[in-house]
Amino acid sequence: MTRESVSSYEKGEEYDHRNYVTSEPIVASQQVKNLLQADIDGPQHRDDIEKSSLSHLDDEEESPIEEVRAVVHNTDDPTLPVYTFRMWSLGIVFSCLLSFFNQFFWYRQNALTLSPLVVQLLTFPIGKLMEKMIPKSKFFNPGPFNMKEHVLITVMANCSYNTAYAVDIVTIQRLFYNQNLGWGGGILLIWTTQFIGYGMAGVLRPFLVYPSAMVWPSNLANISLFTSFHQADINWSGPTRLRWFGYCFCGMFIYYWLPGYFFQILTFFSWACWIKPDNLVLAQLTGSFNGLGILAVSLDWATITSYLSSPLLVPLFAILNIGVGFVFIAWIIVPALYYSNVWDAQKFPILTSGLFNAQGEAWNNTLVLTTEKLLDPVLYEEYGPLRMSTFFAFTYGIGFAGITSILTHTALYHGKEIIQQFKDSRTQKNEDIHHKLMRVYPEVPHWWYIAIFIISFGVSFAVIYAWPIYLPWWGLILAIAIPIIFVLPIGIIQAVTNQQPGINVITEFVIGLALPGHAIANVTFKTYGYISMYQCLTFISDLKLGHYTKIPPKAMFWVQLLGTAIAGLVNLATATWLMNTVKDICTAAAYPFTCPSARTFYSASVIWGAIGPLKMFGPESPYNSMLWFFFIGLLIPIPIWILSKRYPNSWIKYIHLPLIFNSTGMMPPAVPLNFSMWFAAGFVFMYYIHKYHRDWWTKYNYITSAAFDSGVVIAGIIIFSVSTGSGWQADWWGNEIDHCHLAAANYSGNIP
Repeated sequence: MTRESVSSYEKGEEYDHRNYVTSEPIVASQQVKNLLQADIDGPQHRDDIEKSSLSHLDDEEESPIEEVRAVVHNTDDPTLPVYTFRMWSLGIVFSCLLSFFNQFFWYRQNALTLSPLVVQLLTFPIGKLMEKMIPKSKFFNPGPFNMKEHVLITVMANCSYNTAYAVDIVTIQRLFYNQNLGWGGGILLIWTTQFIGYGMAGVLRPFLVYPSAMVWPSNLANISLFTSFHQADINWSGPTRLRWFGYCFCGMFIYYWLPGYFFQILTFFSWACWIKPDNLVLAQLTGSFNGLGILAVSLDWATITSYLSSPLLVPLFAILNIGVGFVFIAWIIVPALYYSNVWDAQKFPILTSGLFNAQGEAWNNTLVLTTEKLLDPVLYEEYGPLRMSTFFAFTYGIGFAGITSILTHTALYHGKEIIQQFKDSRTQKNEDIHHKLMRVYPEVPHWWYIAIFIISFGVSFAVIYAWPIYLPWWGLILAIAIPIIFVLPIGIIQAVTNQQPGINVITEFVIGLALPGHAIANVTFKTYGYISMYQCLTFISDLKLGHYTKIPPKAMFWVQLLGTAIAGLVNLATATWLMNTVKDICTAAAYPFTCPSARTFYSASVIWGAIGPLKMFGPESPYNSMLWFFFIGLLIPIPIWILSKRYPNSWIKYIHLPLIFNSTGMMPPAVPLNFSMWFAAGFVFMYYIHKYHRDWWTKYNYITSAAFDSGVVIAGIIIFSVSTGSGWQADWWGNEIDHCHLAAANYSGNIP
């Protein structure tokens, strides 16, 4: 894209950044080349060149992506210190705190996740205080608390805030299968599953970090907040972004006490269901918690963002694709299947992830397993077969289509781009301004990442053989091969749309076919396969954040490594402490420590591991037709692509089948109301405000998202502390459970 085309876009012309590839090579500026030579000639020569180079690059180019231009500055100061006492101490302390709190809340019925936004907020005033209080020193206090230190602290916290996926294995193996990996097996399982993805991330930098078209929209809100803290607004009309953040944060903090504490019915407001609460069909269709949520509303920002992140960070075309997929699946197909009584649908609730026998009773897994926790075929024939709700079964089929559509879609829409980027990565062609500025810093050698991958992979073999995992050596190799195949196409989708289709279904399916009857081996295979890709893309997203904010790559490497190691250790320690001290944990008797995520993980181990996909989806199963979705997903992108080429200026080019197929991937545990309100909020900000109030959107959209998220999190922590410490809760109709939700959840039997 030339500068003339960028200017035309600023005037309002349409630009599809999904398929952006630069049309002419960009040669690295002479100033950057001089800086690279200065690394060889010596520090003094480097300092002289920096003063001139830094004042020129910013006037030469802008990013070709509008969203990036709105918040990311095209300047850099390589002299800012990053390896400081403030960075290391605050990063380590907050990584420990974040991983502890999130693991603690993970076991609770209503889990609360503290995001790195909290760290981003709290460490700024602490860093400024340390700047004033600590005596001047090159390491302890080299000057003002700068943005690069702040970014590195947040990145370290970002590597620790998600609870390690392997903790699910430790939990269900101890509580549901009466086996204990102990400290040695637990920590090695956690660390290897986390670090394998880290090794993969380094290899993918030329494809997912360096290209300007790989936007990673979630980083833009963080950068908007960083710049509001550290850089003054220039040529600004209206409130500064920092002041606007304060307004929105305070407003959301105060407001959230209503849906979060005093008036909780605002969270799930099924007004249509109130017309006749005892009408079962009305409850199933309009109930917001256990029904399909048609016409229901939510005035709770936490409900809107809980499963799909903030809609203010997602491009409009992605919002529309997800919305279309959600409506078609949840509000058209599912009711049609249910009220047609497909697969005996009316024996089960319309929306549930629970498991049942053929009579509609809750499934008891202990009745079909041997003492070695393997499936007993005779017992299964006597007690089975295992059944699911129609909604749950159909979402698996849609998930099958989503997996295969990723491969075809990526090959058709991005194949040439991937090949070109592979060639360009060797010649440094097609660099944008941010990549040029980053060439000042020495890059992390590829062999550092490869070494981490090889070491983690090697230790993984020790884990599966030294502890009761039951996964054979070939299973581990196959588990790692799956994310290697999918990580690049899924990474492209996430980098552009801020949505990550999961591969957990395909990993469960593959090992279930290859090794049926082995529940623990199944979830271990899934963890090595799925979380390796997830961790890889998490690390790459952070690398893009460092790319935008001009962080030395080696500094990013070390803080990501340290944050991940800390998180695994603290996660395991917290989980072990809770399982040792909370009586009847992960049961209703231990409320609120009922472990909804662990129980869902356990259900998956039963479906895919103990029972196996052959029994669940084989020729004798009523759900056998769902296997056709593998072929549907593989083939259907082809005619869409052909039409988009034939009609290049039509709406067809915006159809994104992987997003449509994966739109309901989080349901359950997500409910339809989460999706409908997310779509509504996204449409308002990313269409109406973006189109009719472009200046406001450019200045405040991302900072508004950061402020709303931060206000909810801080208010949620205080509300939890108040309700736990006082035991008081407002007892009035605004906090009552809607009885139509209960009717939709508990009903079993034929519709009259």
